[in-house]
Amino acid sequence: MSDVPLIDLRSAAFGYADRTVVSGVDLTVRAGEVVALLGPNGSGKSTLVRGLLGLTEHQGGEVRLLGVPRAELHDHTRIGYVPQRHSLSATVRATVAEIVAVGRLPHRPWWKPAGRTDRDVVAASIAAVGLADRADEEVASLSGGQQRRVLIARALAGHPDLLVMDEPTAGVDRASQDALAATLRDLAADGTSMLIVTHELDALRDVVTRIVCMDDGHLDFDGTPPEYAAHLAAHAPGAGHHHDDHHHPTRPTPVGGPFDAPREVHP
Repeated sequence: MSDVPLIDLRSAAFGYADRTVVSGVDLTVRAGEVVALLGPNGSGKSTLVRGLLGLTEHQGGEVRLLGVPRAELHDHTRIGYVPQRHSLSATVRATVAEIVAVGRLPHRPWWKPAGRTDRDVVAASIAAVGLADRADEEVASLSGGQQRRVLIARALAGHPDLLVMDEPTAGVDRASQDALAATLRDLAADGTSMLIVTHELDALRDVVTRIVCMDDGHLDFDGTPPEYAAHLAAHAPGAGHHHDDHHHPTRPTPVGGPFDAPREVHP
């Protein structure tokens, strides 16, 4: 399986009903890569990610995930999704361990209680994000950055082949961004493959191995961090090109509870 792409798109198109939002996308992500997905509001990033997760319509082209067509992927725990959150809802009275344990539910029948393996996986997932000493604390007592790490741990508990994260560093202070980046760096060092939608590339500069940019529903850049730096330099003011900073926008951060449906920013 190491040679089989985790994501393999060929002229892929996604959208809603009769409206195509993303089209003509060719993208391959392999095991061990940490890919940052950049783009302005309305560029199609959310539609693309939701398309991979089966939450928007596949309207054309080929979409293969983990070596099989998207429609034939039935073990959805193999792709761990970390939605964008400002914080976990303060109205949910649950400990860190209880939230992370939700990630184990698809791995056993609904009637079967958690066993030793489940408890060990939950503990290991919490330790992987640096919160082992907070496992029994209520999530409402944690900072926004710590709560974001709880969501990452919940996804890790499912033992995914690929982590898909939507703005993991958004809406938290720089210290929390650095802590999150350190967590992602450790996961990458352990071989975790990731697709990260982000506006704060600087916080993840030592984590990502590849950068993909979207604009107007299409990919307009795909390369390594050094190639991206050269791309920006070539389009900087005074370089003889029109300067376009559309890969560095800002947007308000949505707020939701831990079990809300993923929010979509419609182009």
